Amino acid sequence: MATPRRDPLGQPHDAHGRAAEAVDDFVLGFIACDLRVIHVLDEQDDASATVQICLAMLHLFAESPAGALQARLHLSRAQAALAAMSPSHPAHDRLTRWAAATQAWCNGDTAQALALHETQVRRYPRDLLALKLGQYHAFNRGDAPAMLRLALPGLDAAADVPQLHGMAAFAYEQCHFLDAAEVHARQALAMRRDEPWAQHALAHVMLARGELHAGSRFLAEMSDGWSGLNSFMRTHNWWHLALFLIEQDHLDEALSLYDREVWGVDTSCSQDQVNAVSLLARLELAGAEVGERWQNVADHLVTRTADQVLPFLDMQYLYGLARAARPEAETLLQHVARRAQSASSVSGGGSDTVWREVAQPACLGLAAHARGDMREAATQLGIALPRLQEIGGSHAQRELFEQLHLDALLRAGSLAGAQNLLQQRLALQPESVRLRKQARRLYAALALPATLADPRDVTAAEPVRR
Repeated sequence: MATPRRDPLGQPHDAHGRAAEAVDDFVLGFIACDLRVIHVLDEQDDASATVQICLAMLHLFAESPAGALQARLHLSRAQAALAAMSPSHPAHDRLTRWAAATQAWCNGDTAQALALHETQVRRYPRDLLALKLGQYHAFNRGDAPAMLRLALPGLDAAADVPQLHGMAAFAYEQCHFLDAAEVHARQALAMRRDEPWAQHALAHVMLARGELHAGSRFLAEMSDGWSGLNSFMRTHNWWHLALFLIEQDHLDEALSLYDREVWGVDTSCSQDQVNAVSLLARLELAGAEVGERWQNVADHLVTRTADQVLPFLDMQYLYGLARAARPEAETLLQHVARRAQSASSVSGGGSDTVWREVAQPACLGLAAHARGDMREAATQLGIALPRLQEIGGSHAQRELFEQLHLDALLRAGSLAGAQNLLQQRLALQPESVRLRKQARRLYAALALPATLADPRDVTAAEPVRR
């Protein structure tokens, strides 16, 4: 038997010639979030299982039913290649499990896909493709501990790869281990300054710690390396910089970033679309005038009404359509209701029950907020919030729904409930000008001292003398 080709991380596969070079680019581009991954599209006629699985993955990352249909064609070809491969081939075990995980993803069974990727990284701890994919599924299921479990086998076996430390950093951060997250993020950046996932993880750490000025400076310094990234990573790191600017009340700068860097790179990309919705919503909540921007985004959301691939995505598609007053918002809400009704009645979590018990009330609340019914918005979002991590997304991304809930409480006159939430948030973000301004308005309405709105002001704790 000829010596099998191995990818740059040492993992065996069955592609040869130009197709093997495309696989190398796919592996390195995928873990580095850059555009090399698309080179595999030039090898669509290649009969290897590896190439066909890579192609299936690319289609599935469209996060749409149409993408799943295209993926099935490539998975069928991959299965044919595996059937013809000798079980003794060094790549057979790895590729068989990789194909099965991709098939499970295609079928919507992300729990099975995640389990297969966990097995893969235990057996092949340098298979960072499996690690990255497993973390993607764990992230979308709101399972941060699984993200960390996936990263641990590589800490010894792949310690020489900067992207491994970036993946570990984000997993630690999502589990609230901020010190460990910072150590791995900085280790990755010491190895490769322009490692975008490590930059992203460190931005999360700084946001979680309330280091707003340091965070905005850090991302601005790193931004010179983002132009060659895939559209999600490029726009998402700019999105993070915009969040820091919003908290510092630099709304014009954040809106300028939206126009130049966040929206318009790939308007068909699901992740770019939710970046845009989230940023416009946050800008409005902070007091910015966004003009006709909702209409432009909504033009690209109208095709998403029947997706129901991930509740985290649908919730933001819905809000974007509703803020633009598009009738498709009601259509999407009806599809979510049907998806929720078709969910299994068995309790215990998982994607089915999440649609019914978390996503549906959240969508009702988001639609109510968009149309100005703040009491209904506060009620429905309040139902969803305690289990919101189950919809997936990061802490920073899900904070949008917390901000909308707080805004609904304030505008509905539920001031005591709003104070309970707002002051906790302000204590964690003492540098936030946005939150201090919001708190000053709240304390004026509650006939309480304005000094309470600044957690850095020690006089706020003194008794009020009348």
